[in-house]
Amino acid sequence: MDKNTIIGLVLIVAVLIGYSYFNTPEQAPSATPAMTSGTAEGFDKGAAQEALVPDSTALFASYHAKAEPATVKASDVVVLKNDNVTVEISRRGGVPTNVYLTKYRSYEDFSKERQAPLHLYDGRTAAMNFAFDTKEETINTSEYVFDVAKKDSTEAILSMTAKDGSVLELHYKLLPGDNYMMNLSVATKGMARHFTSRTKTFGIDWKQKIAQQEKGYYFENQYSTLTYKLNGEGTEKLSAQSDDQETAEGSVDWIAYKNQYFSTVLIAPTAEFSDVKLNSRQIPEEATGADKGFLKDYAAEMNIGFDPSGKQATQFQFYFGPNSFNLLKSMDQYKAGDKDLDLEDLVYLGWPLFKWINRFFTIYVFDFFTSMGLPMGIVLLLITLLLRVIVYIPTKKSFLSSARMRVLKPKVDEINQKYPNKEDAMKKQQEIMALYSQYGVSPMGGCLPMLIQAPIWIAMYNFVPNAIELRQQGFLWADDLSTYDSILDFGFSIWGIGDHLSLFCLLFCGTNLLYSVMTIRQQKETLSGEQAQQMKMMQWMMYLMPVMFFFIFNNYSSGLNYYYFISLLASALTMWYLRRSIDDKRILAKLEANYQANKNNPNRKPKGLAARLEALQKQQEAMLEEQKKRQQR
Repeated sequence: MDKNTIIGLVLIVAVLIGYSYFNTPEQAPSATPAMTSGTAEGFDKGAAQEALVPDSTALFASYHAKAEPATVKASDVVVLKNDNVTVEISRRGGVPTNVYLTKYRSYEDFSKERQAPLHLYDGRTAAMNFAFDTKEETINTSEYVFDVAKKDSTEAILSMTAKDGSVLELHYKLLPGDNYMMNLSVATKGMARHFTSRTKTFGIDWKQKIAQQEKGYYFENQYSTLTYKLNGEGTEKLSAQSDDQETAEGSVDWIAYKNQYFSTVLIAPTAEFSDVKLNSRQIPEEATGADKGFLKDYAAEMNIGFDPSGKQATQFQFYFGPNSFNLLKSMDQYKAGDKDLDLEDLVYLGWPLFKWINRFFTIYVFDFFTSMGLPMGIVLLLITLLLRVIVYIPTKKSFLSSARMRVLKPKVDEINQKYPNKEDAMKKQQEIMALYSQYGVSPMGGCLPMLIQAPIWIAMYNFVPNAIELRQQGFLWADDLSTYDSILDFGFSIWGIGDHLSLFCLLFCGTNLLYSVMTIRQQKETLSGEQAQQMKMMQWMMYLMPVMFFFIFNNYSSGLNYYYFISLLASALTMWYLRRSIDDKRILAKLEANYQANKNNPNRKPKGLAARLEALQKQQEAMLEEQKKRQQR
């Protein structure tokens, strides 16, 4: 392997380390952002305190709640249910208070073999309030108990009737069957006289603590982010590493409270959210008390268009479900407005180049193999083998290029001995390039496989941690490919490693070391003179890479470590096979034939790098000649 190949490999490592750095959680700062006071817990207490004393002059005074939210009775809960989701809507506030995903489990329940649905949205740590500014007062729905005007398995209408007979109505419809969407319309009847002519919106406060659902805080926290979509633009997200708050620059189509594999999304399908203020508070792994077992504390304040006359209802949609790319993309068929939802953007597939690789190659190949009902470990193995087949021909050409340089090494050594002085470096390099040109050898031939493989490696770095299909899918000793495989639990945390030892990570790093040794050995057979000396630092870097990768990937998913392990193992086996199958004598004979053919062609001129070096050499000689003439004058 030549110098260019090694440089390409080092650049790949640099990009991977850069990716890991930008996606590695940092210790959350001790200072708490200004919006932290609006957490779900604080919101509930404030609402309860305001509701304790009814106001006889208020529009809905007779409906003021007089009990703490935590004491909600079964009779105060409306349950909507389809094949995938169970939504509990509290009459006290008229908003969802609990959401369960029937077909999923938390890692704790999975590891203990409990068949309990995943509790995605918990009213004890989440809250939502609609605030309507009337002439007389601000109506906060969290302070009121709603009547149930209609109810069946997937639909409910909750309403409040004022003293003068006017009505505030919340109409919920959970889409039936195999679905994760719920529609909500908010409308008034006969309330227009209570609003001013300037009233065009009402306010929304929404808070939720994001519970840890997977094994290991580090990896899940890294992919849990408050994400939102700007109207007519792409998605933005708050920091996953530390406390963060933003005011959206423009109107917003939806806001997602996202953890690694599941999201609660509030969608404005026909209008947009305006004046959106967002806050994400990082909850440290060692948190105790009310924060124990949580990753983030999200909060959002916003306004949305409102028709006080009641002629047109304000439309919302909720998505309660998994972050599955194809599933999220299919939700567009259930949109309540004309806008494309683009919920699939919740699944982060990487920077533009890597996103396109994942979206139009990896996902299709992955879906094809998973449709066969194969174990996920076999699916990843087949993807690796397919990629090795794709890059085999350019890899073979690369090895042939390295082999050609290897058999010409004695001739290169002669040129190195011919020009021992540093001031002759240009002449030496020019003569070496001319030699390669005469024998028909390209020193850049070893870079092509690296250029092909590097984007795929980085694309898989983004794809595997976001593939919910790997969640709670075991393979060999790993019980869950979406999280780390632990063969040894320390019982305490070690800096840079964590509290465990991952076997797939060790295999990946060990194979990386083997591949580095083979690469360096091939390099030594190819390079000589100053080039060999210059490559010593890169060789040490290649030896250190497996160590660096161990510290980076020990907390990563076993599926990703497994993929890198088999990918590198396949590369090492390919290198071994090609080294044994290539006949150096036959290559040298062919190169000598090329040399004789080029030697007998008087019109042949150097090409490529050799031509550029020759032109540079002539330019340098001309400059030196001009300088001598000036000195003689």
